[in-house]
Amino acid sequence: MKREPPSILISDGVSKEGIERLQREAHVDVLTELSDQELLQMIGKYDAIIVRSKTKVTRDVIERGERLKVIGRAGVGIDNIDLDSATKRGVLVVNSPEGNTISAAEHTISMLLSLSRNIPSANRSVKMGEWRKSDFMGTEVRDKTLGILGVGRIGSQVAKRARALEMNVIAFDPFISESKMESIGVKRVDLDTLLKKSDFITVHVPLTKKTENIIGEEEFRKMKTGVRIINCARGGIINEKALYRAIKEGKVAGASLDVFIDEPPKDNPLLKLDEVIATPHIAASTREAQKNVAVSIAEEVLAALKNEPVKNALNMPTIPSDVLNAIRPYISLAEKLGRLAAQLIDGMVLNVKMRYDGEIADYETKYVTTAALMGILNNILEEPINLINAPLVAKDREIKTVEIKSKYIEDFTSQITLEVEADKVKRVIGGTIFGKNDERIVRIDEYRIDAIPSGYMLISRHTDKPGIIGKVGQLLGEEDIDIAGMQLGRKKPRGQAIMVLNVDSPIPEHILEEIRKIDGIEDAHLVMV
Repeated sequence: MKREPPSILISDGVSKEGIERLQREAHVDVLTELSDQELLQMIGKYDAIIVRSKTKVTRDVIERGERLKVIGRAGVGIDNIDLDSATKRGVLVVNSPEGNTISAAEHTISMLLSLSRNIPSANRSVKMGEWRKSDFMGTEVRDKTLGILGVGRIGSQVAKRARALEMNVIAFDPFISESKMESIGVKRVDLDTLLKKSDFITVHVPLTKKTENIIGEEEFRKMKTGVRIINCARGGIINEKALYRAIKEGKVAGASLDVFIDEPPKDNPLLKLDEVIATPHIAASTREAQKNVAVSIAEEVLAALKNEPVKNALNMPTIPSDVLNAIRPYISLAEKLGRLAAQLIDGMVLNVKMRYDGEIADYETKYVTTAALMGILNNILEEPINLINAPLVAKDREIKTVEIKSKYIEDFTSQITLEVEADKVKRVIGGTIFGKNDERIVRIDEYRIDAIPSGYMLISRHTDKPGIIGKVGQLLGEEDIDIAGMQLGRKKPRGQAIMVLNVDSPIPEHILEEIRKIDGIEDAHLVMV
């Protein structure tokens, strides 16, 4: 009996090349003006839906999608898709993050050249009937130094094009190895060196807690006078107020910005400066990028509907039920261990070791190890990392991953231990499951502990002596931060110790600094798991 072709709904505009690819193997409806109610009424007859950013694939849509197997996002962001609901319903979510790489890189180079030659201002002047050649003296980019913050998919393509312009290219990216950078002709430097030596600086990192305002007042002071800044990544990576002041004071000669903290940037003072070139977040807006994204997502959706491997899945793949039932709690725990470890280390991750002791060693544990990688990588990368692509991303970034198993264990039925080695530090985090789903952290480095991996956690090292815990508690109390739990690990009285506090709300940076100043405290980190 001949199988009916799958039915696919395209509810946002995508290029015709993607539609044509789908039509060769599926029945396709292109309905780009559906209301929310109409989508709810119609979704039940489709096996897949492809959206961009307009259509909201909510929990209600997913629950009404009785045949729904795949949600395809033609692009990168998935803010309009309820990923948790999709995972619970067994609906695979895929995207197409690579289709706009070249367009974003080319736009960056265009912004760099426009900045170096004052092209927008000169164009505007000529169209006003002026001919003021001397007012638009530019600078060559050849032999100038381009500093790239972040050498991922887009940053590496920018580097390739800058080298073709005979620029000297240096880069800061703690998560990319020196050998990887050398392979694309880039010299790896620390952030301070990049700031001091660059004539042009471009950023290509995700917007995270660590990268927000990564270039601010202090960083601008370290730069060359006359430096030029390009941001085609995300608003908020560069502190806009600090950039404005740096331009007004003459430290920064100009800036090209495709992104802003608030979009559209209605009253942003940067827009009033002649030294600033601004575009409306169009780095990925080319016909080629839209075609590539459409064809890529079409291929991903069709592969998923045929139960073939996909490159860009964003949620959990299918796991045999007998294995899943046994390891499911450890998948969740391992991801939290990875998130915790990633927030306690600095520098490029080099090695990841997962040790399995006790009953858990009898099972296939690759998904557990992958979950730990997922937890690590999701804290340092822009693109979503999942159980499918985490091993490939780790391999591409030259992160060595190994598993060690032992059925012998003294204290627990099973224990998993994650060891993460970076170029500056090594962290060891151990965990176990009490009962069915009671997750616990039972080891941090060389210390035994019994902490619940949940929410905000303050982790500090200190010398074990009276008064330290009280002083920390007093500082948190004065800030109206409630402590939900406290655990202390130590080897001996008056020796070195580690403290883990579960707190109900974030701890402001100035309070963390006060905690670090307490006599006996060696370090203190706020992590979110």
